[in-house]
Amino acid sequence: MTDRGAATATGALTPFVELDRADWSELARSTPQPLSETEIVQLRGLGDVLDMREVAEVYLPLSRLLNLYAAGTQHLHRATSDFLGERAARTPFIIGVAGSVAVGKSTVSRLLRELLSRWENTPRVELITTDGFLYPNAELERRGLMGRKGFPESYDRRALLRFVTDVKSGVPEVRAPFYSHLSYDIVPDAQIIVRQPDILIVEGLNVLQAGDSNGIVVSDLFDFSVYVDASTRSIENWYIERFLKLQEGAFANPQSYFHRYAGLTKDQAVAIAHEIWKSINEPNLIENVRPTRSRAKLVLRKSAEHKVSSVLLRKL
Repeated sequence: MTDRGAATATGALTPFVELDRADWSELARSTPQPLSETEIVQLRGLGDVLDMREVAEVYLPLSRLLNLYAAGTQHLHRATSDFLGERAARTPFIIGVAGSVAVGKSTVSRLLRELLSRWENTPRVELITTDGFLYPNAELERRGLMGRKGFPESYDRRALLRFVTDVKSGVPEVRAPFYSHLSYDIVPDAQIIVRQPDILIVEGLNVLQAGDSNGIVVSDLFDFSVYVDASTRSIENWYIERFLKLQEGAFANPQSYFHRYAGLTKDQAVAIAHEIWKSINEPNLIENVRPTRSRAKLVLRKSAEHKVSSVLLRKL
């Protein structure tokens, strides 16, 4: 374990304590494994190498920590309500999960949803992705933003903030737009309905982004936040590998927005994926996504093998 709350070798101060995987895994050694191997395979995303060992050593300790945070937050909320003489309504615990395209944040989010729902005090766990709050393609075209899809300005941030605020406030039924990865667009009249969960996980590229000094942003509503981290080179490799798998699978569907790539040779597909990465995803990572890492409560740092190698937990 490395105490990063003190000065580092370079003299810089950081609010994180860093634990290598072995130390981190010891923190939940007695926690039973609630998921079967079949369930874990179903949760795995394209290119991910998630297995029973990764769940036991990395994600069980994280789910235990989140369970403790959720219970502590509810206790504090009840104490505040008692002090004010108010009726203590249950407030959902909100978790933000951020990270680059292809880093594995969707798999992390799905896995946490399943693990957290197995704890006795948080059986209702909902997951929402910010994809549903992208402007429709027609609106992006109108604004000249189609080439910057995924950048902060391509999202309806007010709608996302309103959605999370309503869930946090206990609104009985809150609706979010539905995004199709097949059509690469918002689906008209299709919605995701969230009904008073114990925990809401909000997953997206820019969910930890700071705002200006005059207003709140969605991350202000998070009770806990996770950033999934890896080197730029590793993420690029994973993105290209995922693109090739999609070319063999989803892109073959004539309804796919990317069907035009289905007939490419492997070399052509790699070249296209590299171009998309360099022109869109890497600039977004460097300019907008990675700068939010320091705002996370916990950082999962991945090695080139797509496995978590260390965990940084904010203590200050």
